[in-house]
Amino acid sequence: MRPLLKMTGRVRESGVAGMARLMATATCTAFSGVLEGSGERVGQRVLLERVGFLAELSQTLTGALVAARWDEDSLDVLAAGVDERGEALPSKGWMALRRLNWPQDVPSPAGVYVSDRVRRGVEEYAARTLRLALHRRGIVAAVLATWPDDPRRRTEAEWTALRKLLPAGVSGAEIRNRTRQVRAYVSEHGQLPAGLCVLEGPPRVAGQVLLAAMDRQQVTLARVDEVTARLRVKLPLRAAPATGRDWAWHVIDIRLPGTVTADAVLHTPTLRTTRTGRIAVDLPHSRPAPATKTSGHTVALGFDWGVNTLLTGVLGRLTGQGPARRVVTDGRPLVFDATTVSAALHRLRGHREHLAAKRDHYRALADGLGSPHPAWGEHLDRARVLEAEHVRVCARIRQLNAALAWAAARWAVDQAAALDASVIYLEDLTTLEARGHRKGNARLSGQVRGTVAEAMRHLGAKAGIAVVTVPARGTSTLCPGCLNTLTHHPAPDRLAERGWKWAHCAGCGLSMDRDHAAARRIVSRGLLAQTHTLTDRTTGARTIRTTVDGTVRLVRRPKKATRRLRRLRRAETAPPRPAGPKATPGKGHPTPSRPTGPRYQSARRAAPAQAPGPTTSRRMPDARTVPATTPTSGAVQRPAGHDTTTPALSGQVPGHGVPAPHRPEDLLPVGRMRLSNRTCRRRTRAAERTGFHHLHATEVHPLTPRFGPPDGDRTRPRRARKAWKPQAHTEF
Repeated sequence: MRPLLKMTGRVRESGVAGMARLMATATCTAFSGVLEGSGERVGQRVLLERVGFLAELSQTLTGALVAARWDEDSLDVLAAGVDERGEALPSKGWMALRRLNWPQDVPSPAGVYVSDRVRRGVEEYAARTLRLALHRRGIVAAVLATWPDDPRRRTEAEWTALRKLLPAGVSGAEIRNRTRQVRAYVSEHGQLPAGLCVLEGPPRVAGQVLLAAMDRQQVTLARVDEVTARLRVKLPLRAAPATGRDWAWHVIDIRLPGTVTADAVLHTPTLRTTRTGRIAVDLPHSRPAPATKTSGHTVALGFDWGVNTLLTGVLGRLTGQGPARRVVTDGRPLVFDATTVSAALHRLRGHREHLAAKRDHYRALADGLGSPHPAWGEHLDRARVLEAEHVRVCARIRQLNAALAWAAARWAVDQAAALDASVIYLEDLTTLEARGHRKGNARLSGQVRGTVAEAMRHLGAKAGIAVVTVPARGTSTLCPGCLNTLTHHPAPDRLAERGWKWAHCAGCGLSMDRDHAAARRIVSRGLLAQTHTLTDRTTGARTIRTTVDGTVRLVRRPKKATRRLRRLRRAETAPPRPAGPKATPGKGHPTPSRPTGPRYQSARRAAPAQAPGPTTSRRMPDARTVPATTPTSGAVQRPAGHDTTTPALSGQVPGHGVPAPHRPEDLLPVGRMRLSNRTCRRRTRAAERTGFHHLHATEVHPLTPRFGPPDGDRTRPRRARKAWKPQAHTEF
């Protein structure tokens, strides 16, 4: 198996004090299997075909069941959560549908044998799809019941009436999206829709098989060792199996990725096929993780989202108690700059749109000409080539987005762990929306923020660090030092012009990067309102919807103490001096420096001219080349690291486009070169690679000594410890 994607799950509290269970999913690829009855080996092509038979059958039955129950009456029954006898419906979807006798409306296709276990997976998928629609249905019902006179701008009374009917946890972005959807329906039909089922059609279902709803008669999963798991699943041998003999047991060995630890508990996976011809196995697993607390945090990191600078963070500490609480920071920005990757993604998106436009143009030309025309087939061939290239570019964009998201999340969690922060505060993505018609809005909306947030929750749960979202509205509007309105400018030396990047406060004189100022506001909102943290029971995501604004005070670390600690640390980490006699016997004093000054310069000019010889520079290297000893004793000794026989290389230094000497490609025959298996390009060394894979991020290192006033009435910065102890914990 080859791990391809990591997806975060939810964290559940366990019975052990201070421990929880982290649910996650590792997506892998199945390459081959074995028929259990005959021992015949099944290759990847045949296995892909048989998994596709089961996925297509499941998709057909699930779509028919969802379409048969896509009406307001059925959704009302499912939302009530009780059956005809008044008993509560089970939590498992397939059991709830069978209690309501809904699966009887969708018989199996004619001449196709489908076992009861396969139908369980179909019914479970349909129940999950219908239950997800209940949330959208509640929002649409509330919007229709309080439809305003002007949908573009509601009054305060209309907003109050709307929020009374909305389900709990609905964001402003969801309200805007549903309002626009209803407004488009009204402009087309001239009246309000009756409900969600009229506003939208039946949801589309994917071609996947939920093996978790099946029992041992259809699927089993066992762990062979730390890196291998064995999946037994009954698959159809043809597209339309007529009897039970057309189904056979297949044994598939799954190679577990490194993210699945030895103490992880494996759960029944989900099978699906991809466009690129792979068999994806979504393997859920759970593992113990340290439990995180919702409140009681004193040290936190706050991150602000950006366009090119994906993450800009700042460290904050909560001091004082009660009304005297305040947040202090050291002022050091933490920056994850993904400008090159963002530019590459933006360029790939433009190329993808260009390919789609040309593909649609050739298809329109072919439809206009018709099949008898000789150019009809030529246009369709060109459209197929463009479609294949479009799929390849889309896959490249997805891979870059995933790589960038996990790199940013790993960097943020490492920063929090190094600084002993127990919580990370992010802007709530549901409250962010690109406004206006600027070119940057396309890049802003196309960022990988959702994947970064999910990856950060997953990695933070492993490290025992909570990830909480805070309201994003107004974080860049007010000053973090005095809460006055900020003015935005292009640069600090162009305060007379209006811009976007630089923030300036006329009240307290604050002048800093816009994202840096917003990060201070975010960490302040999180620490001051941490008692209002809410946890979603289904996903485990934590959020703060109550806005509590407070000032952020900048405290500095004493430079004198910091310099002293730096010298002590350098002395402890320096390599020891070699034992033995000194290099020059009898020398008890350091070598005097070269005489300088006007007197020495005038005496040197007055000295008589000498014979021409080698001139020396005042900037001599510290490590000088020493001539080799004469081979009189049979052995030649040279100083380590100094080869006097081989001449130094001249010209350009290898790296960044300059090939290094003695490359393996030089030994190949003339006219041939070694190519990469993935990109079909010439292989290069790591130092020669250039392009958009280079990121610029703040180094991860602990902040010492501790900064800020202690919990008390003292306002002066706390003095650093006199001696640095490596075994001591870093505190603030």
